[in-house]
Amino acid sequence: MLKGISPLLIPDLLALLCDMGHGDEIIIADANFTARSLAQGKPVVRLPGAGVLQVVQAVMPLFPLDRAVDQPVTFMQVCQLPPGDTSQVQRDVIQALAASGETTAAGCQALERFAFYERCRSAFAVIHTGEMQPYANFILKKGVIADALA
Repeated sequence: MLKGISPLLIPDLLALLCDMGHGDEIIIADANFTARSLAQGKPVVRLPGAGVLQVVQAVMPLFPLDRAVDQPVTFMQVCQLPPGDTSQVQRDVIQALAASGETTAAGCQALERFAFYERCRSAFAVIHTGEMQPYANFILKKGVIADALA
């Protein structure tokens, strides 16, 4: 355990977040997500006792979102809902991301389920949670931590 760091940030996850570079994407996925097959040999970190919102809240203090793109956050569109509608978990995560100051609700885009799966194939890694609400799957694009340009 480390002081001031969420216990969800296990050593494997901290190393993985540190290894990511600018523009790399990480998936934070629900319990039903096909993590192993979509990861295609890339790292899968399992956090079965945590929900997606809890993991996002644990990761965001350490993880800069990419400010070079308009929408550094992508989430899976719920098939049964009209475009623009979101689930409760999606609304909660988008609100938490906005509260972090890293993005706004407009910086979060919905992506059709199968297009989301296709995009996941190029992700750096998957954090597979125990979230039981379906479609609670997010892709976060990592930004940079840098000194101001002189």
